[in-house]
Amino acid sequence: MRGNSTSMTSTILIAAFSGRSLAQSARRAGYVPLVADAFGDQDTRAAAHDFRSLDGAMQTGFRAKPLLAALNELIAAAPSKPIGLVLGSGFEDKPRLVDLLDQRYGVIGCGVEALTACKDPKIFFPVLDELGIAHPETRMTPPDNCEGWITKRIGGSGGRHIRDCTATSRAKPRRYFQKRIEGTRISVSAIVADGIATDMTRQWCSPAPGQPYQYGGAVSVPYSDTPDQLQMLMAVDQLARGLELRGLVSFDFIVANGTAYLLEINPRPGASLDVIDTVEGSRFHAHVAACRDGKLDQWGGSSTGLAKAAAILHAGRGALTLGPTNWPEWTADRGAPGTHVPAGAPLATVFGEAETPDAAVALARARLAELESLIYESTKS
Repeated sequence: MRGNSTSMTSTILIAAFSGRSLAQSARRAGYVPLVADAFGDQDTRAAAHDFRSLDGAMQTGFRAKPLLAALNELIAAAPSKPIGLVLGSGFEDKPRLVDLLDQRYGVIGCGVEALTACKDPKIFFPVLDELGIAHPETRMTPPDNCEGWITKRIGGSGGRHIRDCTATSRAKPRRYFQKRIEGTRISVSAIVADGIATDMTRQWCSPAPGQPYQYGGAVSVPYSDTPDQLQMLMAVDQLARGLELRGLVSFDFIVANGTAYLLEINPRPGASLDVIDTVEGSRFHAHVAACRDGKLDQWGGSSTGLAKAAAILHAGRGALTLGPTNWPEWTADRGAPGTHVPAGAPLATVFGEAETPDAAVALARARLAELESLIYESTKS
């Protein structure tokens, strides 16, 4: 965390597997975003002042040499010196790279120690035990009876790394095992500064062959409709201080039988940014202010008063190459014509707003089906 107060129109670097939601929020907040990501979607490029695509990053993960080259190119052509670098998804299992990026550009977000404490299960779950925070039974080796257990990749995101544990599952350096709990998935998005402010979202999975736990979407929910919210808020407060978190951080819980079990912490802006942000980009600005000044600033902002849902469309009908598409205004992550999308990969995002969370989710699900038909009918396999 570096620097002092931040003025609007400041240039800022963004790096993530998908930088679209961060770039759009930054633009709404008055920043000049320079983006490096793996997709290069049309709406990401439209929101960015300048952009570099990191081909193959989704398959290999971020690698230092091409990422540094992309960021240096963005800086060389920038209208002003960037105030720092905001990281999205793709760095959860790369603390050494995050440390290097912080030294070079100044990461606006949690430090490497906080990242390691959140993402290393050998550190994270003992901390939860020490604080008395409920979590699913977790171990580094497979259980004797795998029924009801799952295996996760350390630092994985998006749910595509999660598998059901089987008799053939083996201990691996980058995987751990966790008892499966059925319940309501709640994510608490918190800005951690000299105070803590929170938003609640309900999330769901979008099961597919070989991907039973992939992330499906999120909807904003009021505190009054969130089960066992006090347990979650107490855990957020304890861990925000204990792990020295800063900025926008997401805490993923599953609520079952009156208990909120903490699954993981993502010490960065999360996927729920699309549904919690305001028209002024207040969440992005609050993240920057929290990390640079330690102040809780501009958390509010204009709100429609409606529940907002964001749902992910996957290429469930098979691989395709995008053709010219008349994208509806309620879509995001719009791939350019000629983009190849592998079978099952994320294809686009749809939004829905309504009076209640359930109605917003229903609208988003209907739009998923509409967009799927539109895309597959206008593309070639």
